[in-house]
Amino acid sequence: MFAVSLGDDGAELRPLEIWQAEEFLAHIDRARELVDPWIPFAAFATDLESARALLRRYADKQAADTGRLYGIWLDGTLVGGVLFRIFDTESGNCEVGCWLESAGEGRGLVTRAVRKLIDWVVEERGMHRVEWVASSANTRSVAVAKRLGMTRDGVLRQNYPYRGVRHDSEIWSVLAPEWRAQRG
Repeated sequence: MFAVSLGDDGAELRPLEIWQAEEFLAHIDRARELVDPWIPFAAFATDLESARALLRRYADKQAADTGRLYGIWLDGTLVGGVLFRIFDTESGNCEVGCWLESAGEGRGLVTRAVRKLIDWVVEERGMHRVEWVASSANTRSVAVAKRLGMTRDGVLRQNYPYRGVRHDSEIWSVLAPEWRAQRG
């Protein structure tokens, strides 16, 4: 297995795989309060069987080259993750996403991990457009898109019903030439 360093604080980005279902479930249980208000990701992993199913779904997506899932470890503990929710090589478009538990907050882990993903997807896979979609009310997620130098393409008003609330979805993106220019 590989690990990519996210800096000098011991943080690493690694593939998140089916055999790690117990560790993943324990992490999701710790992250649930922070994740649940915005996306149903944590709701998909409520016991060991459903955690395995979620990890299997992303393993299948990776095998089909339509998505990928990575964990963020800090000092050997899984504290969050990033993913390619959509990965369309034919169109050259993908969507990145993230989640985090409180032990990982305030360290820039998501921003650093997503930078690694975008570097890889632009330079190695030849993607042209990388999207970030977040509820307008999720100010922390919107802040990550800004830190990544993404452009706010627009807002889909009240397009996402979740937990009895209709959310506005902000669409942010960065194009390959823009990413290369900002990375130097």
